[in-house]
Amino acid sequence: MKITVHHLERSRSHRVLWMLEELGLPYELVEYRRDPQTMRAPAALKKVHPLGKSPVIDVDGVVFAESGAILEQLVDVADGALRPEPGTEAHRRYRFFLHYAEGSLMPPLLVSLITSQLRGKKVPFLVRPIGKAIAAQIDGAFTNAELQSNVAFLEAELASRPFLAGDELTAADVQMSYPVWALLSRSNASAPNLRAYYERLKARPAYVRAIERGGPIEIDA
Repeated sequence: MKITVHHLERSRSHRVLWMLEELGLPYELVEYRRDPQTMRAPAALKKVHPLGKSPVIDVDGVVFAESGAILEQLVDVADGALRPEPGTEAHRRYRFFLHYAEGSLMPPLLVSLITSQLRGKKVPFLVRPIGKAIAAQIDGAFTNAELQSNVAFLEAELASRPFLAGDELTAADVQMSYPVWALLSRSNASAPNLRAYYERLKARPAYVRAIERGGPIEIDA
C-alpha cells in the first residue's frame, strides 16, 4: 500500500501526519507552502483535489479529503486501531468528538481568527478603528460566549478521564488536537484540565515525530 500525504505547512494536516505516526504506517510527504501575503494554500493543491485545500491523502491512487474522513479511512486501513469497540460508551464519545471538532468547535474559532485580523496591523490605519469596533461587536455578541462555553464543556469532559473517549488515545483525540490548540491560544481561561490534556497529546512520541517531519502548526493571526 502506498500512502501520499499532501501537506500544507502550518495547517490542520499535521493531524494526518500524527495519525500515520501513531499507526506506524509508512507514507510519502508532498509539502506545500502558503502564499506569504494571503497565507492561503497554493493553486497547486487544486491539481490534487478540486477544493485546493489540505489535508489530502492518496491511498493507492484514491484521493481522500477532509480531516475526519481521512482519519476514519486510516483507522479502517489499520484494522480499527485507535477506535474504541463499537457499542461501548467510549465509542459513543469517540464518534461525537470526531465530528464535534470541526462541526461545533472550529466555527467560533474561525470567527475569532477573523476578528483578530480586523484588529491587526494589516488593516489600513485610517479604517483600523472601524475594524476594531466591528470585531468587538462580533466578539461581544457571539465569539466570546461561544469560546467560553466550549472551554467549560471540555473542562468537564476531561475532569474524570485522560482522553476524550476514555483511558486510551483515539483518532478523536488526534482530530481534536488542532481546535484545542486554537482554543487555548485564543482563550484566557485557566482551563487546567484542557491544558493538561493538550500537554499529554504534545508529549506523545508520534506527535513529536509529526512536528519534526511536517513542521509546527502555529499560524500568526
